[in-house]
Amino acid sequence: MRKSGPPRGLISYLMLELLEEKPRYGYEILKEIESISGGHWEPSYGSVYPVLHKFEDEGWAERVEREDEPDRKYFRLTDAGHDHLAEKRAESGAKAREFADVILGFYHVYVAFATDDRFEVDDADGEWRFDDDHSAWIAEQVLRHHERDFDAFERIDATPETFHARHGGADDESSDTSADETGSDDVAAGDEEATEAEAETDGGTPR
Repeated sequence: MRKSGPPRGLISYLMLELLEEKPRYGYEILKEIESISGGHWEPSYGSVYPVLHKFEDEGWAERVEREDEPDRKYFRLTDAGHDHLAEKRAESGAKAREFADVILGFYHVYVAFATDDRFEVDDADGEWRFDDDHSAWIAEQVLRHHERDFDAFERIDATPETFHARHGGADDESSDTSADETGSDDVAAGDEEATEAEAETDGGTPR
């Protein structure tokens, strides 16, 4: 079960990959991450720029002077940065479950706003609402992405426990017990708290 937002180190990993592709400046990195997210998420300046400076301090990135854009601070990876990226790839590869917990956890909260009597959220005219139509639209978008990027979607007839056991992992008490009966799971977003602190401690899409 996640105790905070998205997996720590997410922004720094994305930034390392983008800098390996080519030298970039801060705002360009922000907009590229927004594009990768399908336009649904963009980290703040306060989470990206401290990480860039951390990269520079650690020797993972260096500034690049460009005569055609003298006022922009471009950064590129150093040899040490490429080595660090290899470490981050291994580290990030172990965080798929954390990503899933964030996605499913926030979706549970979304549905709770729509169905749990403890919450009385007012509907906004002409805007997104917490209701079954918009919940279905979220699910529809996820399915469209899956079928575009992987293959035709097929329902999985399994509880969370059996699904994780099938893939060599053990489930824990964070499993979606409310979905056990149907074999369905759940969705999320966010993360800035961890990434802003991270600079000090670590270095066409359908909508």
